[in-house]
Amino acid sequence: MVKHGIKIFARIKPSNKTAGVRKLFEVAEEESLYKLSLFIPHSEASGHVNNKKETFSFRFNKVFEQTTTQDEIFEKVAREVADNCLEGYNGTIFAYGQTGSGKTFTVTGGVERYSERGVIPRTLSYLFQQFQKSPDTMFTTHISYLEIYNDKGYDLLDPKHEASKLENLPKVTLLEDGGGTIHMKNLSMHPVTNEEESLNWLFIGDTNRIMAETPMNMASTRSHCIFTIHIMSREPGSDMLKKSKLHLVDLAGSERVGKTGVSGTLLNEAKYINLSLLCLEQVIVALSEKSRTHIPYRNSMLTSVLRDSLGGNCMTTMIATCSVENKNIHETISTCRFSQRVALVKNEATLNKELDPKLMVARLKAEIQDLKDELSLATGEQRTDEVTDEEKEKCKQLVEQFINDTSPECQLVVAGNMRMIQLYFRLLRAEILKARKDCAGVVDDGSTASPVGASSKDPNSEIQQNVVVSNTGLLGLRDLLRQRDDEISVLLKILKQEKRKTADAEASLKRSGSQQMRPSSTILDPIGPVQLEPGVHAKEQDVFVRQSQESFEWRSAMKTRLSQARQEAFDTFRKNFADMRAMDKHKKVLKTKYAEAKTLGERVNTCRLIINKLKGKTEKLRISRGVKGLTDGSATEDPDPKEEELKCSIEREKSNKMDNVLTQQRQLFDHDKIKVASQFRSVTRDSIPLTGDPKADADILAFYKARQKLIPERALQ
Repeated sequence: MVKHGIKIFARIKPSNKTAGVRKLFEVAEEESLYKLSLFIPHSEASGHVNNKKETFSFRFNKVFEQTTTQDEIFEKVAREVADNCLEGYNGTIFAYGQTGSGKTFTVTGGVERYSERGVIPRTLSYLFQQFQKSPDTMFTTHISYLEIYNDKGYDLLDPKHEASKLENLPKVTLLEDGGGTIHMKNLSMHPVTNEEESLNWLFIGDTNRIMAETPMNMASTRSHCIFTIHIMSREPGSDMLKKSKLHLVDLAGSERVGKTGVSGTLLNEAKYINLSLLCLEQVIVALSEKSRTHIPYRNSMLTSVLRDSLGGNCMTTMIATCSVENKNIHETISTCRFSQRVALVKNEATLNKELDPKLMVARLKAEIQDLKDELSLATGEQRTDEVTDEEKEKCKQLVEQFINDTSPECQLVVAGNMRMIQLYFRLLRAEILKARKDCAGVVDDGSTASPVGASSKDPNSEIQQNVVVSNTGLLGLRDLLRQRDDEISVLLKILKQEKRKTADAEASLKRSGSQQMRPSSTILDPIGPVQLEPGVHAKEQDVFVRQSQESFEWRSAMKTRLSQARQEAFDTFRKNFADMRAMDKHKKVLKTKYAEAKTLGERVNTCRLIINKLKGKTEKLRISRGVKGLTDGSATEDPDPKEEELKCSIEREKSNKMDNVLTQQRQLFDHDKIKVASQFRSVTRDSIPLTGDPKADADILAFYKARQKLIPERALQ
């Protein structure tokens, strides 16, 4: 609710007098208001002293002087009221003044030039321009045109009686409901969709108005006219409606019968005009006095129609038209006094917002049907008549809407009797079976295209395609899941194998550390094992194996005793060692010798077989010689040439060996390793972290020297 005081504006009518006539008014601006001063000239022709008040001052929201254009009137007065109507507030603009002061020209406009359009046509044009700026909002506009002539209402927009006499126009009567709202019977409301239609209706209404020539005005309107614009708007996605109405009122001008000298019909019209304006002033006076409890709205039809505009739910604006000629100065002062009383009235404007009646009716009907269905299920009453074709078609449409709706909050409205519930379930079952059948056909064909014979116009084709795509995607996900399971199984097998190898390696290391390594015919070295023939040159082979074993144990002991950080430092130092090239060279030579030793080992095995064969031949030869000597009696001590030749062959085979070469090369490689370790100890000795305390640093150095001395001794044990 908005407390809104009635705004008052004054418009000075241009004078027909020539220049040089004494000016009778003055306009001054005071803060946010304007001050209009009117002057009554002193009459010297009367010949007596005039002690009457000559200066009258009135304050308005704005005073429009004689040069003001129609466009300025609309921008300063009517635009704000029209904007409020678009927001949902009621509005009223009425012009008040004596006859011939320019009320009709201000409200309706002139007919000579387009720029002379009044408030009504300019407001219509402005409203439709605003409608076009908001294409998403739904606007509905209706117009009505009421004429109050001799305190009787007539509809100026009755399409059946265009350009007819006033007596033939439909008479409008007032009806009041229990809430005090006035309803006008027989007043037609015409929908308009554009500016051209609304201006056509305005022209029809102006044509049907009662006008007459009076001594004060050549074209005097002899009735009050109220042009009403009804606006209803609804924003997109909203269930609420905004309703507002805009009254544009052209009041008939007040006149002094004794001054005008009218008679007959004009006199009767003047009496009713003055009487209705008197009732209007009484309502204004009653509203301006806070102690008054009764407002006489029912005294006239004009005040009854404008009940909301005067002290009710409306934003009202008044335009006081003033004629500042000397003969009209007293009527102008009366008009300004009336405007000052109007400014004291306060209206309470509220936003006219309500739920759409059509939606409300639909919701209430749906709620009633739900309650009936629940009651039917609760009482057990069941209908036994068959379902009609119309009900089946409606159920089918509801099922299709339910299936096609992608909203997670969608619901299928099911009737409360079992026969309709069973029908819904049968329709759903048919749709599911159809979708499964189509999906099975697509899977068998190995494609995701729509089934053969399916029409693009089928309303269920899109649902079937969605089901097919979903099932195809499901099969793909199953294949992917099966593939991932196989990969996980393979990785688990590899992990188990690696764990088993690690456990075996740890167990072998524990066994090698707990017991002495027994002599073997295999030379242990990181380069690779070399198989030597057992039983051949056993002494040299044992020496070589023992040396290799001692070297391997020394390296294992060194690696075990060194911490991880020291091991990393040692590896870095070994990479940057100056004699590393010589070590690499000896390592390569040793590797080559091992390979040659392996080849020679194979040759040794071959030689062993040859030696065994030669020994067998020699033994046979000796046995044959001994048997021959015993039988012939010719035994002698001289060596047999064949036996000597076999012995020489055995000695030549034994001389093919490389034990001495391997031993020498291995000693060179071990010597280089010991040299690297000693130089690393000498380098790290100078980089011992100290604390700064002399006593603590001395203890650290002593401990470090003892440790360095102890490590080589333990390694050689």
